[in-house]
Amino acid sequence: MLRRLTPVLLTLLVVVLGVTALAARPETGAPRRTADFVVLAGVAGLRWDDVDPQTTPTLWRMAQQGSIGSLSTRSAHRPTCPVDGWLTLGAGSYAAWNGSRQQDACPPVGVTIEQPDRIGANLPDQESVVLHNQERLPWGAVPGSLSESVRCSVAIGPGAAVAAARPFGRVDRYAPKLPDDPAGLLGSCVLSIVDLGTVAGDDRVTRAAEARRVDAALATVLAARPARSLVMVAGVSDTETPSRLHVAVADGPGWEGGLLTSASTGREGYLQLVDLAPTALAALGRPMPERLFLGRPAIRVDGRPDDLAAAIAAPADADREAAAQRRVAGWFFALLALAQVALFVTVLPLLRRARRLAGPHSPPPVSRRVVATVELLLIAAALAVPAALLADAVPWWRVDHAGWWFGLVTVALIVAATALVRLAPGHDRTLGPLGAVAGLASLVVGADVLSGARLQLNGVVGYSALEGGRFSGLGTVGLGVFLAGALLSAGWLAQRFRRAWRPMVVVTVGGTAVVVVGSPYLGSDPIGAVALTAGVAVAAAISTGGWLTVSRLVWAAMAGLALTIGYAVVDLRRPAEERGSLGRFLAALGDGTGGLTVHRSSTANFETLVNSPLTLLAVVGALLVWFALLQPWGGLMRLFGIYPAIRAAMAGTAVAAVIGGLLGGSALDVAGAAAALVVPMAALASLRVLDHSTDRTQPGAGRQRGDGPAGPHAGDAPDGGPGGGGTTAADEHPRADRPPPDGAGTRDAAPADDAAPADDGAPADDGAPADDAAPAGAEGGSGDRSTAAGDTAGTADGEAGDDGDGADSEAGGDGDGVRSAGERAAGAGGARGAGVPAARAPESATPTSTEVTTG
Repeated sequence: MLRRLTPVLLTLLVVVLGVTALAARPETGAPRRTADFVVLAGVAGLRWDDVDPQTTPTLWRMAQQGSIGSLSTRSAHRPTCPVDGWLTLGAGSYAAWNGSRQQDACPPVGVTIEQPDRIGANLPDQESVVLHNQERLPWGAVPGSLSESVRCSVAIGPGAAVAAARPFGRVDRYAPKLPDDPAGLLGSCVLSIVDLGTVAGDDRVTRAAEARRVDAALATVLAARPARSLVMVAGVSDTETPSRLHVAVADGPGWEGGLLTSASTGREGYLQLVDLAPTALAALGRPMPERLFLGRPAIRVDGRPDDLAAAIAAPADADREAAAQRRVAGWFFALLALAQVALFVTVLPLLRRARRLAGPHSPPPVSRRVVATVELLLIAAALAVPAALLADAVPWWRVDHAGWWFGLVTVALIVAATALVRLAPGHDRTLGPLGAVAGLASLVVGADVLSGARLQLNGVVGYSALEGGRFSGLGTVGLGVFLAGALLSAGWLAQRFRRAWRPMVVVTVGGTAVVVVGSPYLGSDPIGAVALTAGVAVAAAISTGGWLTVSRLVWAAMAGLALTIGYAVVDLRRPAEERGSLGRFLAALGDGTGGLTVHRSSTANFETLVNSPLTLLAVVGALLVWFALLQPWGGLMRLFGIYPAIRAAMAGTAVAAVIGGLLGGSALDVAGAAAALVVPMAALASLRVLDHSTDRTQPGAGRQRGDGPAGPHAGDAPDGGPGGGGTTAADEHPRADRPPPDGAGTRDAAPADDAAPADDGAPADDGAPADDAAPAGAEGGSGDRSTAAGDTAGTADGEAGDDGDGADSEAGGDGDGVRSAGERAAGAGGARGAGVPAARAPESATPTSTEVTTG
């Protein structure tokens, strides 16, 4: 009864952990009314490196008094050109001007502004722009939503007219340029939007001259600002490619001397352009429109350095890092994909020749030096992404030729990490490198998340603030590496425990990973948490052996669904402005606008699938696994049969990576990042398993089960146990050419003429049938020359038994070096199918060949 309830209890445990992690949200402080008037002053192209006490003294003083941040100017057009930036400011959502424009360019766009009277203005193209955003773009933005939320608004300058125009094109009050004394104009409405000009180009002298003109206009605005007003200065757009981070300053009551942030970024010191509209309404105490802005109101937080120069240096440095990251990330992932493809091609002939066959016609073995070199390259390839993440701890973007410096730092870290794995205890075991690499990868990503994910922000393998998709927590690549590392670590650790304890080990490690991924304080990725929950449920279900049956897959799906429903219920009970992505999506489904979210996700999936180099990693990794590693000569089926917990971990990784990528809008990027870690380790472990395929096993008479869940001989334990068998050379001496330890004998595979000739089913010399010539836990050398059917049988893991490992579970615990019942069946079946005589059973306590002893 308890065994049948175990999947239910473990599923509930994972779900409870996940809902608990997702439901807790950090205190952000609800925005409150702080002003009677709001003035939004925009400057196209203004960056923090344009601001200094000499060039922009007015802006410098304003930043010293108020709160500052880096502004991501994402819009519905890439890059965000000035007209798109102004339109997005007024819409509170990602918007773009209509018309045929090529991507990655900002051609001049003429905006027609009519002034039928001397009070306001009219934009005749506004209605077509609104229709374009509603029907042609996936964000459903409504240009003019900000001005529609207040009774009266003022626009000064052409860019401000684009932002302040109502959806039907009317601007309430308009001035084509800033008057010498704008006090009356700024005080006529609660909301004023001012176009201060543009700072463009790469020439520092030209930019400095334009910044001075902008600063002079800002001085005029500040001198005429109404009493109890909030003034915000923002670099509302780019002016050319590539995109950059821009200036954001807020000055007014309640905004003194801090950093700006919002719920849309979750990162101190960062805002989005879409946050400005809800910030203005929140400061005025006005309600948000019925169709919520994509942005969230900005708030002030402490933590800014007292020295303004030091405070401004941080966002300026972040802008340089983000710009460098964009240039380097593309070629890094392209080189990683090409390197892993070349390495996989190199591994194929080694897999074909890795199995050492008996007899004069066996192909010559591959040089040990070559195999050792390939193993090190596989370890290095698996550690490339974690090393690239660590490389961002070094400020390589501050020097010339930043890409080369990043490459040198990353290569140095890969070499150091590979040496660490090579020198780690247990490296010579079959699963030694896999466990070390998985643990190291999950440790690197997990430590970064626990420390605020500072390495992922604007990092080469992280996410860019320029993209505006994520500013905190786990990114797409980090999620793939972390879930793969966590599940492989769980499988490696579970393999060291007895079968009955393995699901609990997997749930413990996997549940901890779910909390790290899903908690808003840490990974802040509810979709990733749901996907990882499904993966953990799959891994726990088959960690004791057996196939991924429909019932087990249903349990995994139910775990993910239960977590989703539990979090949705909690999220929907929050106020609308505090909901997470899942709550907003369900609310959108309720009001009939959920189709936009589905459309955006499907569009993002398609674009990522076509353009991302991680797609190549995922596809090539899947092809290598399916057409090579899972073939009878590939070794992975044999590895799965001997180590069912590793098979469970890899199956769970595949499930979690695919679900996380598709639901998160990143297609195969999560799977590609996971494959970059898992596939090299699978290839390495397969090589080692094939290399030991002819090892023989000593009967372990008199060996006793260990006490506790792991027993005294727990290690990379194949299924079987000390109560039912002895020790294989695969675990005591994984490399056949290595000398045995002091005090241990050597053991060679028995030659073919040492085996008693017996027909299928004929008794051996001692009267035992040929199938049972070796006692439980022992395996003849000839039995490993199995055919495809033999290797496949070795992976069944005792399907006949309810507990997954069949007769193997009854043979004993999980001691070192004993192969599974499936492997023993594979050996016997292979011997019969190939016509090779079975090994003679030992007739006495003295074995017929020299055996390894474990002391």
